[in-house]
Amino acid sequence: MQVYMMNKPKGYLTARSDRNRPTVMELLPPELQALHPVGRLDMDTEGLLLLTDDGMLDRRLLRPEHHVEKLYFFRAFGRLEQEAFDRMARGVLLEGTEVLSRPARAWLSGYSTIGDCEALLPPKKHNHLMKNPHRPVTEGYLALCEGRKHQVKLMVKAVGGHVFALKRLSIGALRLDEALMPGAFRPLTAAELELLSE
Repeated sequence: MQVYMMNKPKGYLTARSDRNRPTVMELLPPELQALHPVGRLDMDTEGLLLLTDDGMLDRRLLRPEHHVEKLYFFRAFGRLEQEAFDRMARGVLLEGTEVLSRPARAWLSGYSTIGDCEALLPPKKHNHLMKNPHRPVTEGYLALCEGRKHQVKLMVKAVGGHVFALKRLSIGALRLDEALMPGAFRPLTAAELELLSE
């Protein structure tokens, strides 16, 4: 079994292939093309992504009933108070569905401004957003045991925020190696493999 950790950069699709958009597989050398991503991160999301040749790993890490927590750090336009984080922790109705998210861990990290986050702004909206650089930005964490499409973004939207920067920091007890530059990858150590089986 091979398992690699990648610090997924923005701008890459988490897929084996795509006709029109670059995928994380293009960041790997030919000898690792037999690997597949475990789960997915949105194209504009960065952070911890696992790649493996073990199909059972997906099942063990991704199914909600296995309660493997994924931790995300987000930045969102707007000022979200503690009450918003309490609501996300209890579960919120996800837009476009009749689905209530499962209870999660959610906590506020702090506040900044659009000007403080200029380097993280979506390029297509940069100039428009920088017209109001003092607009508030909320920084927070969400830890989830389920992984619906766009879930973090939808949960934050349900309480009045709009996520523009999102990074996955951990899967279970396995944390992203912050020494890995975006796009870089390495095999898991024996100790890290043990963390995935806890």
